[in-house]
Amino acid sequence: MKRSKKYVAASQLVDKNKVYSVQEAIDLVKQTSTVKFDATIDVSFRLNVDPKKADQQVRGTLVLPHGNGKTKVVLAITDKTEEALAAGADFAGGKEMLEKIQKENWFAYDVIVATPNMMGEIGKLGRVLGPKGLMPNPKTGTVSPDIAKAVKEIKAGKVEYRVDKEANMHVSIARCSFDTEKVVENLNALVEAVVKARPAAVKGTYIKTAVIHTTMGPSIKFAI
Repeated sequence: MKRSKKYVAASQLVDKNKVYSVQEAIDLVKQTSTVKFDATIDVSFRLNVDPKKADQQVRGTLVLPHGNGKTKVVLAITDKTEEALAAGADFAGGKEMLEKIQKENWFAYDVIVATPNMMGEIGKLGRVLGPKGLMPNPKTGTVSPDIAKAVKEIKAGKVEYRVDKEANMHVSIARCSFDTEKVVENLNALVEAVVKARPAAVKGTYIKTAVIHTTMGPSIKFAI
């Protein structure tokens, strides 16, 4: 793969054989951003799990202490419309919202949250919402009787972490403009959550590799 001159220059700042401390890695990741805009800082893990096995799935959510700099547009499907809107939902409604999705192919939102009593109706749109990753799920906190809390958590910076088919995990934790201390706290919160989610069936080393990088920047290994 041919790399840009900026990427090559940035990658030369990184010792690929070194495992940096969290503080060192975060200081370095800011230096290696190759774009003019406020780049996203991502963390990637290579886990020692077999995602094909049900007892080795790693998935969950957490509210990052300082959010990740991304504002998500939230649609609440609920009969508690006023509560949802007061909590910060961008759109809220019941069956009429589902009809809008179906008839108008409407997807002007990033997340759907719902109260349990609406899931029967939402399930009818599974083939439409599922492939886009929009189907509400109790495991990710997007199905809850407390719709206000669900909305507030997402608006506060709630993120999902989930191992993929290749046993990798990628999570956006901040932007380059964040104070280093805030990035450190967000990173530590993510690591703690992933470590706690370790499947009992996993033996030996759990996190094989941990790297931090900007969207277009080189990867930097850091110590867990």
